[in-house]
Amino acid sequence: MSSTIAAIQTGIRHLGIVDDRRSLYVRVTGKDTLTAMTVAEKDAVLAELRRLGFKPSSKRSTGRRKLSGRYAGKLQALWIAAYNLGLIRDRDDSALEAFVRRQTGLSSERFLRFPDDARAVIEALKGWMSREAGVEWNRAPLDWLSVDGARISWAQWKILHPTASLVVRQGFDQVALAAAGRTDWLGAMTPQDWIRVMNELGKRIRAARKAVAA
Repeated sequence: MSSTIAAIQTGIRHLGIVDDRRSLYVRVTGKDTLTAMTVAEKDAVLAELRRLGFKPSSKRSTGRRKLSGRYAGKLQALWIAAYNLGLIRDRDDSALEAFVRRQTGLSSERFLRFPDDARAVIEALKGWMSREAGVEWNRAPLDWLSVDGARISWAQWKILHPTASLVVRQGFDQVALAAAGRTDWLGAMTPQDWIRVMNELGKRIRAARKAVAA
């Protein structure tokens, strides 16, 4: 396996878009598999993943064990969402593994591979994010709130702008569209677009909390 393919697969997992990877491939290259792509096209996919927020491992992190398994992508996506909501400081897989073990007593060998254990961990993470950051997972009064990325982004905006409402969104639409590089409307946003919004708002939340701490 080439280093570029390995990096792409890592980026897909880290961004939590395993199920949507083929649509990303087609959008960038017109092809739906890595094996059908040229070297230049694979490089373009990797560049797009970086634009969406993926940061390839640095030398400092070399040797760290990465989580793998059927449910790794979903759990990693939730953990990064918690990071962007300001609930945690360490977005690494090792921190996720330690958190789950503390909260549930489950080892990664179980919650990454067994459906019942994975479901319990996913629901525990969602419940925690709902209580601590106001993410409303089941609420979809507007079409654009039907995907998790939008729900997390809206919770982030409420952290930054506590008086905002779905009626008076206080600039949310403009900021979200700009972060996604779009000029149309929220209902047209893809899961990848919402990843860019979550990453941008995550930076704002961390900067705001750093300023308060200073």
